[in-house]
Amino acid sequence: MTTLELLPVPAGSAVRSVLPTLQRMLDGDGPALLPVPAGDERETLRLTAALSPGEPVADGVGLVVATSGTTGTPKGAMLSAQALRASGDATHARLGGTGSWLLALPAHHIAGMQVLLRSLLSGTEPVVVDVSAGFDPADLPAAVDAVPGPRRYSSMVPTQLIKALDHPDATAALARLDAILLGGAATPVPILDRARAAGITVVRTYGMSETCGGCVYDGVPLDGVYVRVDGDSRVWLGGATLASGYRNLPDHPAFAEPGWFRTDDAGMLDDGVLRILGRLDEAISTGGLTVVPQVVEAVLVEHPAVREVAVVGLPDARLGQRVAAVVVPVPGATPTLAELRDHVEATLDPTAAPRELQVVDTLPLRGPGKVDRRALVSRFS
Repeated sequence: MTTLELLPVPAGSAVRSVLPTLQRMLDGDGPALLPVPAGDERETLRLTAALSPGEPVADGVGLVVATSGTTGTPKGAMLSAQALRASGDATHARLGGTGSWLLALPAHHIAGMQVLLRSLLSGTEPVVVDVSAGFDPADLPAAVDAVPGPRRYSSMVPTQLIKALDHPDATAALARLDAILLGGAATPVPILDRARAAGITVVRTYGMSETCGGCVYDGVPLDGVYVRVDGDSRVWLGGATLASGYRNLPDHPAFAEPGWFRTDDAGMLDDGVLRILGRLDEAISTGGLTVVPQVVEAVLVEHPAVREVAVVGLPDARLGQRVAAVVVPVPGATPTLAELRDHVEATLDPTAAPRELQVVDTLPLRGPGKVDRRALVSRFS
């Protein structure tokens, strides 16, 4: 049994300094590693308190990656070098071969970390966009030009793609990549349509820290990955990329069934293609009926006045919860509650139509690109 050691992960081009340590981990040589953001003392202390570096960890664990879950307390997914290699190899097989990668995500999270690991598996070094002070699409043209061929890839979250599509030079730069893995949150269909119309090859990914990141691409599991959906629409994931469990939580129910991970996502399988409907733990109970926020968001974001939207349930004395839409409008647009309700009711049951509208400049995020719904509920309750 080895010990878990901190791996401070720098921002910007200095992140390449951790590549030799990660290579040793992939080779099975060295301690298990807990990636933390170098220079962020508060987050490092939070992860240290929850995940106990310096203490023993089970044999075979290469990385312990903190989740960005909804509970507020980080859990540590224990990932083996074999699982990480399986993930990287399956990704390259699906994309058409190994290549050079552009890192535009924080590398202490699984999505950014996988860019580093895939680079190592490709025998290359990533080109890095510094996102420590926020993502600036103006940085993309030069960064993409610096990525060597013949095949060039990147990983992004939807909020980054939305910003890039409003920047013509960034849009043209992304179109020069062979593929962009897009994950972290659901991507609105109008955004996907805009990207593809601009010649950008977008691959929608689904996965989490517990599966070495994305393990289902455009609804189809990667080689060695298994998906099932049970009677209450809950998605289960299994296969070669699965974590062995959570750090210091040996009896966690998500890993109770050997070889499978129980997600909190609702989905459906259609001829082997997975469609995610939303999170079971984010469903809104309003007037005795259940509303899935992501389903309503997918309709609202198609309204011409809506740039981004989050749907949440706010406390309501009569209904239990009322459906509220928190909207970032298209510049110059002024959406109204009445027109958004009409828009939703044209497609969905009237129960799903928002009863409250809040207009904001930006949506709060947690982790890589996920909307912080708890923050919105706290703000507007």
